[in-house]
Amino acid sequence: MATDRDTVLEAAVGVLSRRPTAHLDEIARAAGISRATLHRLFPGRDALIREVGLLGLRRFAAALDTATVEDGDAEAALRRLVDAAVPDAALCAFLAGENQLYDDDSINDLWEVQISRLHALFLRGQQQGVFRIELSAAWLSEAFFDLVAGVGWSIQDGRLAPRDAAFSLAELFLGGALRRPPAPEPGPATPTPSETDMP
Repeated sequence: MATDRDTVLEAAVGVLSRRPTAHLDEIARAAGISRATLHRLFPGRDALIREVGLLGLRRFAAALDTATVEDGDAEAALRRLVDAAVPDAALCAFLAGENQLYDDDSINDLWEVQISRLHALFLRGQQQGVFRIELSAAWLSEAFFDLVAGVGWSIQDGRLAPRDAAFSLAELFLGGALRRPPAPEPGPATPTPSETDMP
């Protein structure tokens, strides 16, 4: 029976996002295959890490597409993105934590495309008056992605239930990112009954 590459990559990210220095033997065991089979699929650790990174970028691009982040109200688009991205949060955790990936120009180019789409979403939201303007769109983009990664780590470590992940992410992030109307200016003091009853 043929081994599905994406299944092996998902098993690999489950190991590598928690233990970046894990041996290939551990990854093979997690995938339910022999080390020889793993080596036939990916000729070496660097090739495996690169393929996991590419899978993560493809999945995040698919989440951006599913959420149609270029369309409509920015808050609604961000909530759609939360729902689309959370199922692959472990891959985002891997992307956030694996520095070796960013020695690869093609990985960097793909990352820039995805983060630029996220940046554009936050910029549009600022222009719509939805998101806070004193926080840069670039910073909101990085912070959002890192929170998705944090969801991945928290689910893996049992600190966050998968069913609560999307709600927890949206509430935490939007609680800090949404622009709020300024507090109303205090009006003139209302006279007390004793003041109005005085002759």
